[in-house]
This record gives sequence, C-alpha cells and structure tokens, in this order.
Amino acid sequence: MRTHIVDDFPQGAHEGDTLRGLPSRPHGLALADRVLGLMAAVPAALLVLAEIVLLFSGVCARYVFHRPLVWGDELAGILFLWLAMTGAATALHRGAHMRMTAMVNRASKESAAFWDTVALVASLLFLGLIAAPAYAYIRQQWMIETPALEINDGLRVAAIVYGVALMLLMSLVKLLALGWKPALTGIVVSAAIVFGLDTAGPVLQSLGNLNLLIFFVGVVGFTVLSGMPIAFSFGLAVFSYLSLSTSMPLEIVVSRMDEGMSQLLLLAVPMFIFLGLLIEMTGMARAMINFLASLLGHVRGGLSYVLIGAMYLISGISGSKAADMAAVAPILFPEMKRRGERPGELVALLSATGAQTETVPPSIVLITIGSVTGVSISALFTGGLLPGFVLALALCALVWWRTRGVEPVSAKRAGGSEIMKTLIVSIPALALPVVIRLAVVEGVATATEVSTVGIVYSLIAGLLIYRRFEWKRIGPMLVETAALSGAILIIIGTATAMAWALTQSGFSHSLASFMEHLPGGAVSFMAVSVVMFVLLGSVLEGIPAIVLFGPLLFPIARDVGIHEVQYAMVVILSMGLGLFSPPFGVGYYGACAVSKIHPDEGIRPIIGYMVALFVGIVVIAAVPWISTGFLRTQ
Repeated sequence: MRTHIVDDFPQGAHEGDTLRGLPSRPHGLALADRVLGLMAAVPAALLVLAEIVLLFSGVCARYVFHRPLVWGDELAGILFLWLAMTGAATALHRGAHMRMTAMVNRASKESAAFWDTVALVASLLFLGLIAAPAYAYIRQQWMIETPALEINDGLRVAAIVYGVALMLLMSLVKLLALGWKPALTGIVVSAAIVFGLDTAGPVLQSLGNLNLLIFFVGVVGFTVLSGMPIAFSFGLAVFSYLSLSTSMPLEIVVSRMDEGMSQLLLLAVPMFIFLGLLIEMTGMARAMINFLASLLGHVRGGLSYVLIGAMYLISGISGSKAADMAAVAPILFPEMKRRGERPGELVALLSATGAQTETVPPSIVLITIGSVTGVSISALFTGGLLPGFVLALALCALVWWRTRGVEPVSAKRAGGSEIMKTLIVSIPALALPVVIRLAVVEGVATATEVSTVGIVYSLIAGLLIYRRFEWKRIGPMLVETAALSGAILIIIGTATAMAWALTQSGFSHSLASFMEHLPGGAVSFMAVSVVMFVLLGSVLEGIPAIVLFGPLLFPIARDVGIHEVQYAMVVILSMGLGLFSPPFGVGYYGACAVSKIHPDEGIRPIIGYMVALFVGIVVIAAVPWISTGFLRTQ
C-alpha cells in the first residue's frame, strides 16, 4: 500500500507519523522539525492566497476594466515556482509525497524500520547531490532579466535552492531522530554507494544504453519499492545516470525540473485543489447529494446511484479525488450501512467512481496531460464529460444487476415538495460547473484563471446562501493545498528531467518505432496503450506516467489516425482503472482511508466494478464519437 498520494489521500498526516521508530524525539530535534515545517508551510500558504488574488485580479482587470495586467502572468510564474518548492517541502514534512509502501508494509517491524531508513537515506542522497547544481543554476539565471517586471530571474529560481535546503534539513532531522546508530549506518552506506558508483563510472560509460536499465529500471525500482518518495526516486535516477554515464553538466537536471514545474497551465492544480476543499467546507457538496438522494433514495440500490451521480457532479467542480471522496462518503455511507450495504461493497463502489470520474473536468489529470502534450485543455474539458458518463452507466448497470433481487429497505419516498425544496437549495451548487464551463467558453477566464472564478463564486455562495463558512479552516486549507500541489509539481519536475534524459538517450525513438510498427495499426496501438497505462497507473501513478510517456506516445497516436482527445480519454481512464485497483492501486487505499473501511473487505467486491469499468473503456476506445462528438459543436 502507498500511504500518500497526490489527490487521493485525507489530510492531516505528518511525515513524523509515517516513519517507524520515532515514538519520541529529543527536544532539540523536535523544535528544529517544527521550525522547518513553519518555514515551509507559512510561505506556501501565503503564496497560494497570493496566486488566487493575483489571478482573479487579472480576470477583473481584463474582462471588467479592459485593462489587462501585462505583468500578471510573469509575477504569477515567479510566485508559482516558490509555491511549488515550498509546497514540496511542506509535503515532505507532512508525509504527503507519493510513496510506494506495498512491500514495506508487508515486512516485519524490524525490516520495515530498515527500509524506512533506506528510503530516508536515499532521499538525503538525492537532495544533497542536487544542491550544488541548483546553486550553479541560480548563477546561470542571474544574468537573465524578466521582460515585464525587469527583475533578476535568479530570484525566481532561488526557490529551488530554498526548497531543496529545507527538504535536506528536514530529512537530516528525521534521520537523526532514528538514533545515532541507524543514522551513522545510513551515512556510511550512502558514502559507500556513491564511492562505488563513482569508481565504476568509466565502466558505466562504456555500457551505452544498458545504463537505462541500470538507472531507470534498477535504481528507480529499488528506491520506489523501498518507500522513497517517487519524485526523489526519479530525480536520483536521472542525476545518477547523467553524472556517471554521460559528460553532460548536472545543471541540466535542475533546468529540466524548472521547466516542468514552471508551466503556467499547471497553476490550475493548486487553484482547483483549494476549490475542492472549499466546496466541501461551504456545504455545496452536501446540497447536491441531498438533491440526488431525494430523487433516488427509495429505489433498490438507490443510494448507490446517488453515490455514482454525486461523484460525477463533484468531480466536475473540485478536480481532486481526495475532496470528492471526503465530501461524499461521510454523508452517504452511514445511511447506506443502515440499509444493509456491506462495507466492502461501499468502498469498492467508491473506488470505482473515483476511476470513473478521472476525465470529468476540471480534472487535474486533464490539465497535466494538456500541459505536457500540447492538446487543447478546452477540448479535453469538453471531451471528458461523455466518457465519464458512459462509465457511470456501466457502473449503474452493475448496481442494477446486483440489487435486482434485493428487497429495498423501507425508505420514505420523497414527495414533490421535498424534492423541489432540495432542488432549490442545490441550485447554487449545481450551477458551479456551469459557471466554470461558461467562463472558459465565453473567454472570461483562461483554463488557469477559471478556478479563481469558481473560488469567488463558492465564497459568495458559502457566505450569503448556505451561511456555512468556517474562517478558522482557511489557513489549514491553504497549507493542505500547498502540500498536495507541491507533491504533484515536484513529481512533474523530476519526471520531466527523466523524460528529457530518455529522449536524449534515443530510447524515445526506439519506443516510438516499436509502437508505430505494431501489426494491426490503430487497433493494436490502442489495445497496447490500454494495457500499458493500466499497469503504469497501478505502479507508477498517473501524473508521472503521463509526463514520462505522453509526449512520446501522443504523436504516434496522431500518426496512426487516433484523435488526440480520444486517446487522452482512453489513457486517463486506463490509468484510473489501475490507480483504483488493488493490490497496488493507491487510489483504492485512499478510498479505504476516507471511508474508514479495512482494505481486505473490498478486495472481492471490487472485481466486478473493475470489470465494468474495463468494458466501458473498451467501448470508449472503439467509439471515437464518445470523446470527440461534442468538439465539432464548439
């Protein structure tokens, strides 16, 4: 099980809680850890708030006053890199980085503690090795001046050094907290590995592309399975590959990370994460669910249909699976259990709806795939609605089949007046996806800015309509947004560096040639892609897989005649299927954590839901119109 994921894990965990062997720490180390956490979390939260204000001000200046802020995007980009790095440091402190802990959690207590130490030492190794190239990269950028604000670009990229320094110190504190013996052992082992690899440098350089297996399969595989954060695993592999088997300057690793994390389109990620937390806090999610329950709550499997519909609607607003599941499960599950639903069925269906709604805009995965492949995000938003609906129908069909012979538990059929009342209450919430969509289509805001329109709308609705707004939760929500965003963005950065290294090695051309010459043309290419991305989604996570393989495979899809929007839908849904499929799919464990149901209970029931989703994906892959039919109406 992976204990932490990008957008599919509940809030509140802290890294100190995830590492075994830390029942108590010396006061000095505990104080240092707390100070380092504040040095990351406070600026990260303020940066999220600043970006919201800046982006919404840009919308108002351009659309209302017709005086665009010509420096707005530039300032947003500068602040964004600082947000990414302080957010990544906050994520490390809170334990919110993506980690693969399936193997570690099955080990004995002593072995698990050993692997925790290995993961921590490997993280220290990457952060320590990249510190000097990061400083050298600042010196390179110090000669560049930004065009609009005319300030030194070194001030922007200094964020990388600040974030790396904080994470290095945090990891060192945690290593020291394990005790002097594990810490000394970890340092000695790290030094021995570095010395050994450095000594083997001439031999490695003579191996050519065999180094790809050594570093991108061997190093990545070992470090990921040891429980090291995936972002650091990618970074360590790239750094080791370039330093030991090539003569390229190591500043390239940092520059590629900067390129990956600095794409302004990705600024939508923290904005939509915050929006997802906001709609749960203001009660908008509850209003939508209550309306659906009044319509369907009395029929066989009625609340299961409500769960499917609620996840579809809320995914269209929040873009965050953690917010989706946390908003729906606590409202519906108690009543569903009262009506006799087994806990395993509940968590299985919740996981399936998480995979089903991966393409419902404004999905963070859609934004990511658009940013790395060049596919229009507006087209992806339009094309993503119907595929999610098709999978919803597949799940509804399975629910009907499973409940066809079950007598419904007596539940009062809602009268017309009650349905009308819940509808009226839910109208402001139901209107939010429409507001977001219209803001993009009508040119009021870009795909990056439109989330702030939704945030302001939700603020007004929460304060004036639903009268439910907890000001004391804003600070923790800003910190949570920064942590989740940082965990996403640093993976995109290190995966971008890995993708660049693979491209330079010639691997991308070999992969492209293999995929392009598969017998059967488009049909074989699509079938292989489905299988490959299901496996990648369960093992590697969706976002890193997209960043690594999206730029390689999308041009091939176009060459064999597959529409890029259809291919995006198939890829995303296939990864979603892997992400929420046990035993490795981390989304499944996120659903278990949100619903407080043991993972073992859902293993058997989830099989049928995963089969239904797979059938739906095959239909979407076979019928291009499902993904592209509405694009022609734009």
